[in-house]
Amino acid sequence: MPERPTPHPAATRRIPLAIGAVLIGAVIGFAAVYGIGGLKRNAAGDSACRGAVELAGRIAPLAHGEVAALTMATTPLLLPDLAFEDADGKPKKLSDWRGRTVLVNLWATWCVPCRREMPALEGLQTRLGGPDFEVVAVNIDTRDPEKPKNFLKDANLTRLNYFSDQKAKVFQDLKAIGRALGMPTSVLVDGRGCEIATIAGPAEWASDDAVKLITAAMKPAAAGF
Repeated sequence: MPERPTPHPAATRRIPLAIGAVLIGAVIGFAAVYGIGGLKRNAAGDSACRGAVELAGRIAPLAHGEVAALTMATTPLLLPDLAFEDADGKPKKLSDWRGRTVLVNLWATWCVPCRREMPALEGLQTRLGGPDFEVVAVNIDTRDPEKPKNFLKDANLTRLNYFSDQKAKVFQDLKAIGRALGMPTSVLVDGRGCEIATIAGPAEWASDDAVKLITAAMKPAAAGF
C-alpha cells in the first residue's frame, strides 16, 4: 500500500495563520461595532455611573422590610435611553428626566401582580413626587390601548402620569441588560440615568421603608450613611 503523503510544512504553517487571521478579524469586527472604548467600559462599567454605585452602597442598609427584595447596584450601569409615549401619544425618553431621581416601572393589565402594585406606586408618587422625583410607570399592553387607561381610571389612580409602549420595546431593552426578568420590573435611576437599584416583582412602594430609601437616594449628601 502506498504511503500517505506527509503534509507540506508550508501548508501546516498556514493553518494556525489562517485561524489567527479569523480571530483577528472577529476582534476587529467587534471593535468596529462596539468600539475599543466600549470593550473597556463593558468590562469595568460606565465610569459616569460610579457615583450611583457608591450611593447604592450607602443606602443599602435601608433596603429592608417592604423593600428587602431590592438588588443594589454593584457595577456602574447607564441604562438605555428608554423610549415610550405619554398620554397624548407624544414621544418621551428616559433622558427627559435627567437631573431627577426616577423609579421606572414596567406594568401591564394582564399582569396580576402589576395591577395589585399600582396603588402603591400611586401612593409613592403622592408622597414624594415633585421636581426631584417621579414614578415613571410605563404600560406595555400591546393590544387595546384604552384598557390600561380605563384600569387606572376605574381604580382612581390619578396621580401617576400615564406612559405606554405598545411594542413593549422598553421591556426588551431592559431584558437585554439583565434588568427585566419578569413583570412587574422596577429600576431606581439617578439623575444621570444610572442604576441605583432593581427589583423583579412587586413592592409596597408607599410604605415608610420605601419612602425612606428613596428619600435617601434623592438626597445622598443628607443620607448620613
